[in-house]
Amino acid sequence: MTTLGIIGAGHIGSQIARAAIGAGYDIVIANSRGPETLTDLVAELGDSARAATAEEAGAAGDVVVVTVPLHALKQIPVEPLAGKIVLDTNNYYFERDGHIDALDRGLTTTSEMLQEHLPTSRVAKAFNHIQAEQITAGGMPAGTPNRRALATASDHADAAEFVTHLYDQLGFDTVNIGPLSESWRVERDRPAYVVRQNAEELTQNLAIANRLP
Repeated sequence: MTTLGIIGAGHIGSQIARAAIGAGYDIVIANSRGPETLTDLVAELGDSARAATAEEAGAAGDVVVVTVPLHALKQIPVEPLAGKIVLDTNNYYFERDGHIDALDRGLTTTSEMLQEHLPTSRVAKAFNHIQAEQITAGGMPAGTPNRRALATASDHADAAEFVTHLYDQLGFDTVNIGPLSESWRVERDRPAYVVRQNAEELTQNLAIANRLP
């Protein structure tokens, strides 16, 4: 059975945990305030989940989800995630994170920043352009007409393949954008961001995205 380590227990992290447990995964989840603050969430999630520190969640996960604000990226432990697929859910909100020149100028992406921070991990973009509550409510069986699609991007084929498999388990089709350098296409203020779309519509929205305002 695959264990997901989840670093970040906010709206997205907790919803990924709920959905993944429903798909048969074990969960080890962490936040910045300590495992003792996750008692109620873990009780809700049941026997397939436990709370831990970020280092412990990273070490326990066969695959690790990083779902923290961008300004906290440097706090993600590096060594426990070495050699692992890491899913990045981040978006850049300058109001929250402060202005980051390289992002403002379109010179990098949030996922490339995480990959740079985790040089021995294999980062893939995931779950960044869906509202949290829809992760557990928007899925449909494979083959359903007009099934919702979500995007991924990675410089590593196996990481993109894992996201595709996980999305399918949770009820979503996948559109692979390509490398992390193209992941900006599905971030904030672009046509594909937090709208319901099938694979064809998502592909079209990705194609018409502008890099900068």
